[in-house]
Amino acid sequence: MAETSLQDRAVALLALHRPGNPVVLPTVWDAWSAKLAVDAGFSALTVGSHPVAESIGKADGEVMSFEDLLTRVRQITDAVDVPVSVDIESGYGERPERLVEGLLDVGAVGFNIEDTVHKEGKRLRSSAEHAELVRQLRAASDAAGVHLVINARTDLFLRNDGDEADRVDRAIARLSEAAAAGADSLFPPALREPEALARLVSEVPLPVSVTVPADTADLAQLAAAGVGRITFGPFLQAALSARAKELLGRWQ
Repeated sequence: MAETSLQDRAVALLALHRPGNPVVLPTVWDAWSAKLAVDAGFSALTVGSHPVAESIGKADGEVMSFEDLLTRVRQITDAVDVPVSVDIESGYGERPERLVEGLLDVGAVGFNIEDTVHKEGKRLRSSAEHAELVRQLRAASDAAGVHLVINARTDLFLRNDGDEADRVDRAIARLSEAAAAGADSLFPPALREPEALARLVSEVPLPVSVTVPADTADLAQLAAAGVGRITFGPFLQAALSARAKELLGRWQ
């Protein structure tokens, strides 16, 4: 894939992030699920670390290697002709330059980067440390000549970190720092309380990404909350797995 086409895809992906009119990026894990989503009419995709890990018999949390992930992403980008963003967890212990090089080499044009460091006892990066990583990733992306779409994630809500009373404040500060460092969208997974989500959306400077169950969440409600990006994380794979078990159960 030529560099110019990668840049075109990156620009197209970024343009889809519209607060109040969110892009829905189905979370896929292999060529089959990617083709299913594209055939259903979706114009861009995310590759989820959890479902990819499940699909190759490994656990989420950087148990698989970065190379494992890249192998699967290459299969996806070879199968579909749409922009693809990839969940790279906390970076697999790789240098920012290697992360960017690897993603571009397999045709990805965006990525999630989280602040839980799996290879260091799942510690939480400081706000400044996470922002510095975003800054280095942006610099590596710029040096490569492609504006990779960086979705900066904080796990404060997923981890129930610290005092609940100021958790939203701390998330806003952390995500705003990542925005200033060069992120393109901001991702606070497990922030589910509608008023808290609406407040965060209104106080951070970039589109907000949410992960929701594909079979129960409401697009209109999420749009009204002002989010800019919707993904399914492991929930789409889980819903399909539940249906498959029902079908298989008929034959037992």
